[in-house]
Formats: sequence, C-alpha cells, structure tokens
Amino acid sequence: MSISPDNSIKKVSSVEEKNVIEEFSPEERARILRKLDWQLLPFVTLLYLLSFLDRTNVVGNAKVAGMAKDLDLIGFRYNIAAAVFFILYSFAEIPSNVALKLFRPSRWIPSIMLAWGLVMTLMCLVKSFRSLVIARIFLGLTEAGLFPGVTYYISLWYPRAEQAKRIAIFFSAATVAGAFGGLLAYGIERMEGIGGLHGWQWIAICFRQFCLEGILTIIVACVSFFFVHDYPETATFLTQSERLYVVDMLKQDANHLSTHYDIRFVWQAMTDYKTYIQVGTNIGLLISIYAIALFMPTIINELGFSAANAQLLTIPPFVAGCIFTILVGFDSDKRNLRGPYITGCTGVALIGYIILYTQSKPGPSYVGAVIAATGVFPTVAVNLAWASSNAGGDLKRGVVIAMIIGFSNLGGICSSFIYIDPPRFHIGHGTIIGWLSLSIICSCIATWNYNRLNKRKEAFCIKEGITDDRRDEFRDLGDDSPLFRYNLLNFVSCSNT
Repeated sequence: MSISPDNSIKKVSSVEEKNVIEEFSPEERARILRKLDWQLLPFVTLLYLLSFLDRTNVVGNAKVAGMAKDLDLIGFRYNIAAAVFFILYSFAEIPSNVALKLFRPSRWIPSIMLAWGLVMTLMCLVKSFRSLVIARIFLGLTEAGLFPGVTYYISLWYPRAEQAKRIAIFFSAATVAGAFGGLLAYGIERMEGIGGLHGWQWIAICFRQFCLEGILTIIVACVSFFFVHDYPETATFLTQSERLYVVDMLKQDANHLSTHYDIRFVWQAMTDYKTYIQVGTNIGLLISIYAIALFMPTIINELGFSAANAQLLTIPPFVAGCIFTILVGFDSDKRNLRGPYITGCTGVALIGYIILYTQSKPGPSYVGAVIAATGVFPTVAVNLAWASSNAGGDLKRGVVIAMIIGFSNLGGICSSFIYIDPPRFHIGHGTIIGWLSLSIICSCIATWNYNRLNKRKEAFCIKEGITDDRRDEFRDLGDDSPLFRYNLLNFVSCSNT
C-alpha cells in the first residue's frame, strides 16, 4: 500500500506494509496518537461545548434569571419547552450516523453546524411560549447528529483501547458548559433592562457572542467544509508511513471486519439484544445528567440561596464532573476496563442523590449535588467507548452508537418533568435514584454476558481450529465473528488460544 500525491491509498505488497508497520516503536505510536489528538479533538470538543450550552444551560440559567416569568411559563410550560428538544433529537440520530457514513464526515458534520447555527441565530427572536417550543424542536433536530456523529467519528480514528479518554475529553465539554453557563449567567443577569431586553434574553444573546454561536457558528461551519478530515486513509496531516500505520492498526483492532455500507449491517445493529442492554445502562445515566443540566440552578435556588448565588454555586459541581470525567476516561483506557468503572461511578452518583433526597439543610444537600455530578458525568464516556468497542464493523458500530445515544436521549423528556415538587424535589431525586439503579444492574448484566460470550467463542475456535488467518471468512459477521472478542479487560484473538 502506498499513498499517491493526491493522498489516496494504493495497493502494495503485504511485505512492504508489514515493514512499515514494524518500524514504529511504542513511543512513536504514542506520538502518532497525540498527533491525531491535536488535529481532531479540539474542534469537536468546541462544537459539543456550544451545543450543550444551547440545549440545556441557556434554558436552565435563563429560567432562574426571569425567562419563566417573562414568557408566562406557568404550570408545565417550562418542562414542555425543555422536553420537546429531545423528540426529534432522539429519532434523527440513527439516520444521521448512516448519513455520516454515506456522505463523509467532512460534509455531514459541517452541515449539522450550519443548520444549528441558523436556528441559534433566530432564537433571539423568541417572544412567547409557542415560539420557544418551536425553536427548541428545530434545535433538537439540527443538533441531533453531533454527539453520536462525533462519537462514531472518534471510533473511526482510534483503536478500541484508546477511545474512552478521547470521548471523555470530548464529553467533558458538557461539564465545562455547565460551569461556564453559571458564571456567565451570573454576570449577564445584571444586564436587566439594558437595550430594552430582559436579563434572560441577554443570557441567550451573550452566549452566542462569547461562544461563537449564531452567525459565527455559520462562518465556522462554512470553513469546516474545507478543514474537517474524513478518514485516516486520506489524512493530509499524516505522513505516508504514519497513514499506513494508523490504517493497519485499526484493521487489526477491528479483526479486519467490513467497513463498507450495506443495509444488513444496520439490521445487525437494530436486532442485537446487547445494544438494548447498553441502552438500559445509558438511559439512566443521561436522565441524571440532563436533570443536572436543566435543573441544577433551580435545585440550588430552592435550597435557600438567592438566584444570583444559585448561578455561581452551579460551577463547582460541573468543575468536579469535568475533572473526574477526564481522570476516569484516562484510567479506564490505561486498565482497558469499562464495566466496573461504570458501576463504581454510578454508585457514587447514587450516594449523592440519596443525600439530596434525605437532607433538608442547604449545606449537606449542596454537597450531595456535587457528589452526584462527580459520579455521573464520567460514566457516559466510558459506556460509549465500551459500546463502540463491542460493536463489530464500521457501519454497525455507527448505528449502535446512534441507537444508544438516541434512545437514551428520550430520557431527557423524563428529566424535564420530574422536578415538579420544590423545595425538596423528592419526586425528581427519587426517580433518578431508580434510574441509576437500573444503570448499575444493566452494566453488571453486560459484563457477565460479554464474559460468557467470549468464553463460548474461545471454546468454539479451539474446537473448530479457527485462527486469525481465516478472518476474511467472517468479515461480514460483525461482532458475531468467532474471532471477535468483547471488551472486558483485554482483547484476545483466536490465534492466542
């Protein structure tokens, strides 16, 4: 295999490819992965930071700043405005990831940005509950492909054992958004009446100004059409030998399974029961995360703190969540371990919500909020890396990621309606305790099941004498291939059995 001046890959002898691969030491491998990091992660992390600000924190902070009063959000109107975002957002994610595969990342991701930038530019025109609902519906539709798309995109560049830390860095943007949202909302709320606008309207407008939203997002989207990289095979920032190394590393990691589009791979994903176990794990986690993002200012406000101080006090939980998201992601990759991290961190979040449920004093309750955020935020990145690594074949992996994120995001509708009994919010905290318990159960079931399937495949390989040199026979089977091993502690191939 060689790379022509136009950056396309051409076939060469397997001997030449093997020689190129063996030239790289572990230190050089780490250098190449860092090179990928600097080229890919900053941009996608910024995108998610902006999108998460829009979908949750602008609404959550703006409510406390006066939006509920000015738009007459009586009864369940605020909850409805928060919930409608997730309807089209959830159902558009599977088609979006299929489209990413068909139209290439460099076309699809900027297109998502362009559409979402247009919607955000028009959101400052919101003057009523009806217009807020319409804006939130279209924001959900246009942002739908970003999170599952980028998660899938990362899986196309990194081997399975290297994905959790990258998804953690990317997902940490959600916690940064929460911290930044509270700080900015505290200052902007003081702008009440300036320019004939209410404080909550200034929150929305200034978020766009400071976070490159609205018109600037559209400009960035247009530029992105020329600068987003598609796949390692055509990456212009890699040298010829580096491209060969990355491509071969990914092929070996994926057991040389199929990478082309075929509708049967979509059905493989949609009919795989293991996907729905991972959905069960993820939905409990996302319900908690969206509840924190949508209602943290309100929860703290109801503890007895003023609206202004509630905005500031939202910062520590999100900062703690950000730090531990990255730390857990790195350690999970270092140990190549997923399930126990999900179970352990979810248990920490559970303790935080139990404290919130049982305590009435502001101090202990606030500590519970910090513990809850610290525990739940790290779990999502690890769970998505786990699900991605256990789906065989490029297209099936993309659909599985979209299904897990899409179905789980329907939990955002639940999150929008459970915090209805201030000041203690027993219904909200109790509901989340139940969902987190489900996440722990599903995570334990998944760990047991993957271990069972790995043992069965190893026994089958030994019995039938199947080794890695027969991998082409099973390239269209996805993770049903007898050569594929599910991620538990390490990856094993039949050639080692």
